[in-house]
Amino acid sequence: MNRNDASPSAGREPATLLLGTIAALDALDFDAIIDVRSPAEFAEDHVPGAINLPVLSNEERARVGTIYKQVSAFDARKIGAALVARNAAAHLESALSGLSGGWRPMVYCWRGGQRSGSFASILAQVGWRVTLLAGGYKSWRRLVVAEVQETPLRPPVVVLDGNTGSAKTEVLAAVAAAGGQVIDLEGLANHRGSLFGAMPGGQPSQKAFEGRLARVLARLDPARPVLVEAESSRVGDLIVPRKLWAAMCAAPRVRLAVPLEARAEYLARAYAEAAAEPGRLAATINQMRRLHPAETIADWLALAEAGAHAALARALMHEHYDPRYGRQRIRHAVAGEVELPVARLYPEDLPGIARQVMAAAGF
Repeated sequence: MNRNDASPSAGREPATLLLGTIAALDALDFDAIIDVRSPAEFAEDHVPGAINLPVLSNEERARVGTIYKQVSAFDARKIGAALVARNAAAHLESALSGLSGGWRPMVYCWRGGQRSGSFASILAQVGWRVTLLAGGYKSWRRLVVAEVQETPLRPPVVVLDGNTGSAKTEVLAAVAAAGGQVIDLEGLANHRGSLFGAMPGGQPSQKAFEGRLARVLARLDPARPVLVEAESSRVGDLIVPRKLWAAMCAAPRVRLAVPLEARAEYLARAYAEAAAEPGRLAATINQMRRLHPAETIADWLALAEAGAHAALARALMHEHYDPRYGRQRIRHAVAGEVELPVARLYPEDLPGIARQVMAAAGF
């Protein structure tokens, strides 16, 4: 019999689960992971894969908290219980209305206390087999912090370097497609790592970024090298955790040496969609006014206005990005850098470049 057709058993008490490791999340076998915190709490970060069925709205949570501090804990609990019951009823009549008796959810709140306990008890009284996450979201966050801030990186790190426009992100993806072990920081941060690097959807919060990174780190094979794209200590607005950043600074490097013209052509293709957004290029160039003479900024703006994207990319790299990369490379110079000459960066070239990178990195 399919468990979703199973007969409900009303009155069953919720079970409790302690999530002992990051990797244990992948082994969970629930039909849903439900975060009952407020939408604002959920938006900042949540257990991966969770859906939000809040038992208190943002405004209701603030109201109950104010009553708790200014009136009494008893009054806050009484008003909170009424609100939780009302919101739980709304979820039962909407999001949960079509589910059969065999449905098995895991429920959590901030620390596994009253909000998730109350909601789980209601679901259990319906007859569903409910599990509470012990310690709530805070237990997940502790695991994330331990993984990204306290645990030394287990595999040997190799950094993929190269001046702006060297297609490092695409080469990294090609290495992953070929079976190599990678950490894609720009993908995790949803940002290309430069002033022009904003991507649709915006960046996650710092906590959500760290949660994504923690899952990647936990899955790495310590016996195999891992390739990481050269980044600054920030990707957009997000901070690379110190232990990973220190490992990247000390790691050997494979540097893609690509001619300026090939990089300009690549950037014109790679950023075509962003360049097509009205005003985006001009707005980004204007952010660089404190770094360059007014005449230089005017030249760049004129190229942007004319739609001369390859010429603009060439000028930006020659006058802005390449000099900064050179200074940064001197600061982070380590023994063991391998230079790979690359003539072209068309899509059909990437698998071959990836194979060369993997050979140089010892994959």
